[in-house]
Amino acid sequence: MLAIFKRELQAYFTGPIGYIFCAIFIFLSNLFFYFDNLQFYTSDFTHIFNLMMLYLIVLIPLMTMRLWSEEKRQRTDQLLLTAPVSTTGVVLGKFFAALAVFLISLSLTLVYPIVVAAAGTLPTAKIIGNYIAIIFAASAYIAISLFFSSLTKSQIISAILSIVALALFWLANLLFTSTSIPWIAAVMEFFSMITRYFNFFRGIFTLADVVYFLSITGIFLFLTSRVIEKQRWS
Repeated sequence: MLAIFKRELQAYFTGPIGYIFCAIFIFLSNLFFYFDNLQFYTSDFTHIFNLMMLYLIVLIPLMTMRLWSEEKRQRTDQLLLTAPVSTTGVVLGKFFAALAVFLISLSLTLVYPIVVAAAGTLPTAKIIGNYIAIIFAASAYIAISLFFSSLTKSQIISAILSIVALALFWLANLLFTSTSIPWIAAVMEFFSMITRYFNFFRGIFTLADVVYFLSITGIFLFLTSRVIEKQRWS
């Protein structure tokens, strides 16, 4: 797994994708931080994470669409499938490489609490909760996107499917709030990421919310490994 991780992480920064992701992520984050906080001298920048959750729905699929689709297109997936490493190890290596790129980008936003602390009172619990939430959510986003990348040779199709799936996970409860069937509304609310995220946003930590994000991540990593395992033996 470590060899795959190093290979994928290096690929992100020997090509343009890693730099483009970091640049766009930081540009958008800084833009919202300036207009929402610096311009109005407010000390609570936690609402920036709400916007972050939204534009990551597009950015993460664009970052991860190549992970398997490009391997299939160039037929380099055959080298991975015949390498002396387990399918799970390959999948986890790719997953953690993408997560590392995100964490590198996110770490650059740590200047925000420093600036805010110098200008006013820092809502520490909410900020910690939001950083934890965005890491959990990004992990789920990456796992979901990695799964759809494993289904097709086309990076564009992979990105579109991932964006649609992430949007549905994010907006599931909003799409069914008007339904006349209570159990459907309850199920959609249970699976909605926005419902789980807002607990962290308010600085509320619950085991159920942590398990939710870890479960989504684990399920889609498992599904990806099954898809790849099937390809290995086909």
